[in-house]
Amino acid sequence: MEHGCGSGSGQCGCSGGVVSKPAQTNLSDAMTFAAAPLTGVSRASVNGVALHARDDRPDADTLRQRAYGELLRQEAVHQGLLTADDIATDDGVQSEAAVSAIEALLGRNLQLPQPDEAACRRHFEAQRTRFATGERLRARHILFAVTPGVDVVQLRKRAEAALLDARCHDDDAPEKFSELAANLSNCPSSTNGGDLGWLTAADCAPEFARELFGHVEVGVLPRLVHSRFGLHVVEVVERQAGITQSFEVVRGAVTLALQQHTYVTALRQYLQLLASGAQVEGIELETAESPLVQ
Repeated sequence: MEHGCGSGSGQCGCSGGVVSKPAQTNLSDAMTFAAAPLTGVSRASVNGVALHARDDRPDADTLRQRAYGELLRQEAVHQGLLTADDIATDDGVQSEAAVSAIEALLGRNLQLPQPDEAACRRHFEAQRTRFATGERLRARHILFAVTPGVDVVQLRKRAEAALLDARCHDDDAPEKFSELAANLSNCPSSTNGGDLGWLTAADCAPEFARELFGHVEVGVLPRLVHSRFGLHVVEVVERQAGITQSFEVVRGAVTLALQQHTYVTALRQYLQLLASGAQVEGIELETAESPLVQ
Protein backbone atom coordinates (compact mmCIF):
# COMPACT_ATOMS: atom_id res chain seq x y z
CA MET A 1 0.00 0.00 0.00
CA GLU A 2 1.36 3.39 -0.99
CA HIS A 3 1.42 6.18 1.58
CA GLY A 4 2.27 9.85 1.29
CA CYS A 5 4.63 9.61 4.23
CA GLY A 6 6.44 6.63 2.76
CA SER A 7 5.95 4.66 5.96
CA GLY A 8 3.68 1.99 4.55
CA SER A 9 2.09 1.77 7.98
CA GLY A 10 -1.42 2.91 7.12
CA GLN A 11 -1.54 4.77 10.42
CA CYS A 12 -1.41 8.41 9.38
CA GLY A 13 -3.79 10.73 7.61
CA CYS A 14 -1.67 10.98 4.48
CA SER A 15 -2.59 7.41 3.52
CA GLY A 16 -3.91 7.35 -0.01
CA GLY A 17 -4.76 3.68 0.36
CA VAL A 18 -7.68 4.27 2.71
CA VAL A 19 -10.38 5.97 0.68
CA SER A 20 -14.13 5.64 1.09
CA LYS A 21 -17.20 7.62 0.14
CA PRO A 22 -18.20 10.20 2.77
CA ALA A 23 -21.61 8.61 3.13
CA GLN A 24 -20.10 5.20 3.86
CA THR A 25 -17.58 6.66 6.26
CA ASN A 26 -20.31 8.46 8.21
CA LEU A 27 -22.36 5.28 8.50
CA SER A 28 -19.49 3.08 9.62
CA ASP A 29 -18.62 5.62 12.31
CA ALA A 30 -22.17 5.72 13.67
CA MET A 31 -22.00 2.95 16.24
CA THR A 32 -24.67 1.56 18.56
CA PHE A 33 -24.69 -0.22 21.91
CA ALA A 34 -26.49 -2.73 24.07
CA ALA A 35 -30.25 -2.98 23.77
CA ALA A 36 -30.91 -3.27 27.50
CA PRO A 37 -33.44 -0.99 29.27
CA LEU A 38 -31.83 1.51 31.60
CA THR A 39 -32.69 1.73 35.27
CA GLY A 40 -31.27 5.25 35.67
CA VAL A 41 -29.59 8.04 33.76
CA SER A 42 -26.02 6.91 34.43
CA ARG A 43 -25.79 5.78 30.80
CA ALA A 44 -26.70 7.69 27.67
CA SER A 45 -29.46 5.99 25.71
CA VAL A 46 -31.80 6.18 22.73
CA ASN A 47 -35.30 4.83 23.38
CA GLY A 48 -33.93 2.79 26.27
CA VAL A 49 -31.00 1.36 24.33
CA ALA A 50 -27.74 2.10 26.12
CA LEU A 51 -24.97 3.74 24.10
CA HIS A 52 -22.08 2.53 26.26
CA ALA A 53 -21.18 0.08 29.01
CA ARG A 54 -21.73 1.14 32.61
CA ASP A 55 -18.00 1.50 33.28
CA ASP A 56 -17.33 3.33 29.99
CA ARG A 57 -17.49 7.14 29.65
CA PRO A 58 -17.17 8.06 25.96
CA ASP A 59 -16.72 11.69 24.98
CA ALA A 60 -19.65 13.71 23.64
CA ASP A 61 -18.70 13.34 19.97
CA THR A 62 -18.50 9.55 20.29
CA LEU A 63 -21.83 9.41 22.10
CA ARG A 64 -23.44 11.57 19.44
CA GLN A 65 -22.19 9.29 16.65
CA ARG A 66 -23.47 6.24 18.49
CA ALA A 67 -26.83 7.89 19.15
CA TYR A 68 -27.35 8.72 15.48
CA GLY A 69 -26.28 5.22 14.49
CA GLU A 70 -28.79 3.72 16.93
CA LEU A 71 -31.55 6.01 15.64
CA LEU A 72 -30.89 4.73 12.11
CA ARG A 73 -30.75 1.09 13.25
CA GLN A 74 -34.06 1.38 15.09
CA GLU A 75 -35.71 3.13 12.12
CA ALA A 76 -34.48 0.35 9.82
CA VAL A 77 -36.23 -2.15 12.11
CA HIS A 78 -39.37 0.02 12.16
CA GLN A 79 -39.49 0.14 8.35
CA GLY A 80 -39.04 -3.62 8.04
CA LEU A 81 -35.53 -3.43 6.57
CA LEU A 82 -33.93 -5.16 9.56
CA THR A 83 -35.28 -7.97 11.71
CA ALA A 84 -36.21 -7.12 15.29
CA ASP A 85 -33.82 -9.76 16.61
CA ASP A 86 -30.81 -7.73 15.47
CA ILE A 87 -29.03 -7.02 18.75
CA ALA A 88 -26.84 -3.97 19.30
CA THR A 89 -23.65 -4.83 21.19
CA ASP A 90 -21.70 -2.71 23.68
CA ASP A 91 -18.48 -2.54 21.62
CA GLY A 92 -19.81 0.08 19.23
CA VAL A 93 -19.86 -2.19 16.16
CA GLN A 94 -23.06 -2.77 14.23
CA SER A 95 -23.86 -6.07 12.54
CA GLU A 96 -23.36 -6.42 8.80
CA ALA A 97 -27.11 -6.78 8.46
CA ALA A 98 -27.65 -3.48 10.28
CA VAL A 99 -25.13 -1.64 8.11
CA SER A 100 -26.79 -2.94 4.93
CA ALA A 101 -30.24 -2.11 6.25
CA ILE A 102 -29.22 1.45 7.12
CA GLU A 103 -27.83 1.96 3.61
CA ALA A 104 -31.16 0.76 2.21
CA LEU A 105 -33.02 3.02 4.65
CA LEU A 106 -31.13 6.09 3.51
CA GLY A 107 -31.51 5.14 -0.13
CA ARG A 108 -35.27 4.94 0.40
CA ASN A 109 -35.74 8.13 2.43
CA LEU A 110 -33.16 10.68 1.28
CA GLN A 111 -34.18 12.64 -1.78
CA LEU A 112 -31.04 13.72 -3.60
CA PRO A 113 -31.76 15.89 -6.65
CA GLN A 114 -29.00 16.16 -9.22
CA PRO A 115 -27.36 19.63 -9.30
CA ASP A 116 -28.05 21.50 -12.52
CA GLU A 117 -25.35 23.15 -14.60
CA ALA A 118 -26.05 26.62 -13.21
CA ALA A 119 -25.47 25.41 -9.65
CA CYS A 120 -22.31 23.59 -10.72
CA ARG A 121 -20.94 26.69 -12.42
CA ARG A 122 -21.65 28.85 -9.36
CA HIS A 123 -19.85 26.36 -7.14
CA PHE A 124 -16.91 26.21 -9.53
CA GLU A 125 -16.54 30.00 -9.65
CA ALA A 126 -16.60 30.19 -5.84
CA GLN A 127 -14.12 27.31 -5.38
CA ARG A 128 -11.76 27.58 -8.35
CA THR A 129 -8.62 26.84 -6.36
CA ARG A 130 -10.09 23.58 -5.05
CA PHE A 131 -10.40 22.28 -8.60
CA ALA A 132 -6.87 23.11 -9.66
CA THR A 133 -4.78 20.11 -10.69
CA GLY A 134 -1.19 19.37 -9.83
CA GLU A 135 -1.17 21.16 -6.46
CA ARG A 136 1.55 19.82 -4.20
CA LEU A 137 2.79 20.62 -0.75
CA ARG A 138 5.53 19.50 1.58
CA ALA A 139 4.35 18.82 5.11
CA ARG A 140 5.31 17.50 8.51
CA HIS A 141 2.94 16.19 11.15
CA ILE A 142 2.64 14.92 14.70
CA LEU A 143 0.04 12.15 14.97
CA PHE A 144 -1.90 11.47 18.16
CA ALA A 145 -3.47 8.17 17.18
CA VAL A 146 -6.94 7.17 18.35
CA THR A 147 -6.66 3.51 19.33
CA PRO A 148 -9.04 1.18 21.22
CA GLY A 149 -9.24 2.14 24.88
CA VAL A 150 -7.53 5.52 24.48
CA ASP A 151 -8.82 8.41 26.62
CA VAL A 152 -9.89 10.76 23.82
CA VAL A 153 -10.25 13.77 26.13
CA GLN A 154 -6.71 13.40 27.43
CA LEU A 155 -5.44 12.69 23.92
CA ARG A 156 -6.96 15.95 22.68
CA LYS A 157 -5.40 17.87 25.57
CA ARG A 158 -1.97 16.45 24.66
CA ALA A 159 -2.50 17.31 21.01
CA GLU A 160 -3.62 20.86 21.80
CA ALA A 161 -0.60 21.37 24.06
CA ALA A 162 1.70 20.16 21.28
CA LEU A 163 -0.04 22.45 18.77
CA LEU A 164 0.49 25.45 21.05
CA ASP A 165 4.13 24.50 21.63
CA ALA A 166 4.77 24.08 17.90
CA ARG A 167 3.10 27.38 17.01
CA CYS A 168 5.01 29.27 19.70
CA HIS A 169 8.28 28.07 18.16
CA ASP A 170 7.16 28.24 14.52
CA ASP A 171 9.46 31.12 13.58
CA ASP A 172 12.37 31.17 16.00
CA ALA A 173 13.15 27.46 16.31
CA PRO A 174 12.01 25.29 13.36
CA GLU A 175 13.80 22.30 14.85
CA LYS A 176 11.25 22.31 17.68
CA PHE A 177 8.69 20.62 15.44
CA SER A 178 11.10 17.78 14.69
CA GLU A 179 11.75 17.37 18.39
CA LEU A 180 8.04 17.24 19.20
CA ALA A 181 7.39 14.74 16.41
CA ALA A 182 10.21 12.50 17.60
CA ASN A 183 8.90 12.51 21.16
CA LEU A 184 5.12 12.50 20.64
CA SER A 185 4.05 11.26 17.20
CA ASN A 186 2.54 7.81 16.73
CA CYS A 187 3.49 7.77 13.05
CA PRO A 188 6.69 6.07 11.78
CA SER A 189 7.56 9.43 10.22
CA SER A 190 8.47 10.53 13.76
CA THR A 191 11.95 9.12 13.17
CA ASN A 192 12.36 11.76 10.46
CA GLY A 193 10.93 14.70 12.40
CA GLY A 194 7.39 14.00 11.16
CA ASP A 195 8.37 14.71 7.54
CA LEU A 196 5.79 13.47 5.03
CA GLY A 197 7.65 14.71 1.99
CA TRP A 198 5.83 16.11 -1.04
CA LEU A 199 2.14 15.23 -1.19
CA THR A 200 -0.74 15.57 -3.60
CA ALA A 201 -4.37 15.32 -2.55
CA ALA A 202 -4.49 11.80 -4.01
CA ASP A 203 -1.79 10.70 -1.55
CA CYS A 204 -3.97 11.56 1.46
CA ALA A 205 -7.10 10.33 3.16
CA PRO A 206 -9.91 12.62 1.92
CA GLU A 207 -10.60 14.28 5.27
CA PHE A 208 -6.87 15.01 5.69
CA ALA A 209 -6.57 16.41 2.16
CA ARG A 210 -9.53 18.76 2.65
CA GLU A 211 -7.74 20.51 5.50
CA LEU A 212 -4.45 20.94 3.62
CA PHE A 213 -5.18 21.50 -0.06
CA GLY A 214 -6.97 24.44 -1.65
CA HIS A 215 -5.61 26.81 1.01
CA VAL A 216 -2.72 29.29 1.14
CA GLU A 217 -1.50 28.71 4.69
CA VAL A 218 2.17 27.96 5.25
CA GLY A 219 3.66 27.05 8.62
CA VAL A 220 2.07 25.25 11.54
CA LEU A 221 -1.69 25.20 10.95
CA PRO A 222 -3.64 27.02 13.71
CA ARG A 223 -5.96 24.04 14.24
CA LEU A 224 -5.77 20.34 14.85
CA VAL A 225 -6.49 18.27 11.76
CA HIS A 226 -8.86 15.36 12.35
CA SER A 227 -8.62 12.15 10.35
CA ARG A 228 -9.75 8.55 10.73
CA PHE A 229 -6.34 7.87 12.29
CA GLY A 230 -6.50 10.49 15.02
CA LEU A 231 -5.48 14.11 15.63
CA HIS A 232 -2.68 15.77 13.73
CA VAL A 233 -0.53 18.81 14.36
CA VAL A 234 0.45 19.78 10.80
CA GLU A 235 3.11 22.09 9.42
CA VAL A 236 2.94 23.02 5.74
CA VAL A 237 6.57 23.67 4.84
CA GLU A 238 6.09 24.67 1.21
CA ARG A 239 3.36 24.85 -1.41
CA GLN A 240 3.36 24.55 -5.18
CA ALA A 241 0.19 25.93 -6.72
CA GLY A 242 -1.77 23.77 -9.12
CA ILE A 243 -2.99 24.68 -12.57
CA THR A 244 -6.47 26.17 -12.72
CA GLN A 245 -8.68 24.14 -15.03
CA SER A 246 -11.71 25.19 -17.05
CA PHE A 247 -15.19 24.26 -15.88
CA GLU A 248 -15.56 21.81 -18.76
CA VAL A 249 -12.50 19.86 -17.63
CA VAL A 250 -13.56 19.52 -13.98
CA ARG A 251 -17.34 19.37 -14.48
CA GLY A 252 -17.46 15.82 -13.08
CA ALA A 253 -15.54 16.71 -9.93
CA VAL A 254 -17.72 19.78 -9.36
CA THR A 255 -20.89 17.74 -9.74
CA LEU A 256 -19.59 15.12 -7.29
CA ALA A 257 -18.69 17.81 -4.74
CA LEU A 258 -22.21 19.25 -4.88
CA GLN A 259 -23.76 15.78 -4.65
CA GLN A 260 -21.73 15.07 -1.52
CA HIS A 261 -22.83 18.38 0.00
CA THR A 262 -26.46 17.58 -0.78
CA TYR A 263 -26.11 14.14 0.79
CA VAL A 264 -24.62 15.53 4.01
CA THR A 265 -27.37 18.16 4.27
CA ALA A 266 -30.14 15.63 3.66
CA LEU A 267 -28.65 13.15 6.13
CA ARG A 268 -28.37 15.83 8.82
CA GLN A 269 -32.02 16.80 8.34
CA TYR A 270 -33.15 13.18 8.44
CA LEU A 271 -31.23 12.52 11.66
CA GLN A 272 -32.75 15.63 13.22
CA LEU A 273 -36.25 14.38 12.39
CA LEU A 274 -35.50 10.93 13.85
CA ALA A 275 -34.10 12.54 17.00
CA SER A 276 -37.20 14.71 17.42
CA GLY A 277 -39.36 11.61 17.79
CA ALA A 278 -37.02 9.67 20.08
CA GLN A 279 -36.46 9.54 23.82
CA VAL A 280 -32.80 10.50 24.16
CA GLU A 281 -31.02 10.60 27.52
CA GLY A 282 -27.49 11.61 28.45
CA ILE A 283 -26.60 13.37 25.18
CA GLU A 284 -28.00 16.39 23.33
CA LEU A 285 -28.99 15.92 19.69
CA GLU A 286 -30.26 18.46 17.19
CA THR A 287 -33.93 18.01 16.46
CA ALA A 288 -36.30 19.28 13.78
CA GLU A 289 -40.08 19.32 13.52
CA SER A 290 -40.40 20.25 9.86
CA PRO A 291 -40.24 17.89 6.84
CA LEU A 292 -37.00 17.42 4.94
CA VAL A 293 -35.98 20.37 2.82
CA GLN A 294 -33.70 19.36 -0.04
